[in-house]
Amino acid sequence: MLRRAVNRLSRRMRAERPHDGLPSGRLGVLAHLYRAGPATPGAMAAALHVQPQSLTRTLAALAADGMVVRNRDAADRRQYVVELTERGFAAMARDVRHGDAWLRERMDTELNDTEREVLRLAAALLDRLAADD
Repeated sequence: MLRRAVNRLSRRMRAERPHDGLPSGRLGVLAHLYRAGPATPGAMAAALHVQPQSLTRTLAALAADGMVVRNRDAADRRQYVVELTERGFAAMARDVRHGDAWLRERMDTELNDTEREVLRLAAALLDRLAADD
């Protein structure tokens, strides 16, 4: 029951994304860089549970759009570290604000105060379940 509900909400939130918003893969990479800070492509692929080849294409598109920059790793000059740019942060923040506004509106119109508080508590628990150990 929980899995079904989480999946339905996830699908619904994707459907409510702005039409001109970032593709979900790109948004996920930007969000990861925002949360974790600069990272090598290999570390990001592992953290995001994606194949390095597909991440390479995503990073190339984000770099072409000026949303990330690649710099040589100071510790290992053979590698690159990817970093979020101001433009990337602004694009990510816009999409996140849109989703937050949709969810806030739904919660305000569909749920009472007690139900909203239960969801706030459940969100913390779901974050714990989703965390990589």
